[in-house]
Amino acid sequence: MRFVVINEKGIHARPAMEIVLYANKFEEEISIEADNRKVDVKSILGLMSLGMYKGQEFTVYVKGPNEEEVMKKIETLLVGNGLAKRI
Repeated sequence: MRFVVINEKGIHARPAMEIVLYANKFEEEISIEADNRKVDVKSILGLMSLGMYKGQEFTVYVKGPNEEEVMKKIETLLVGNGLAKRI
């Protein structure tokens, strides 16, 4: 699922940590790809290494038994917290 960062500060340390903690609740593999780099969302260092800024487009991938449900929950987290919007 494609998104664009809408938060003025991008996805900095605090929201990145919220995303990582949330993602770790699921057994599914969750990753984000931005600027041709793909990282594990369950790793704060991986997510922070993307340096996600306002206007940056990215794709979220979920692999596992409950892919659709987990993807919807990740979308709700990103959109509901004003971090990104779906494109």
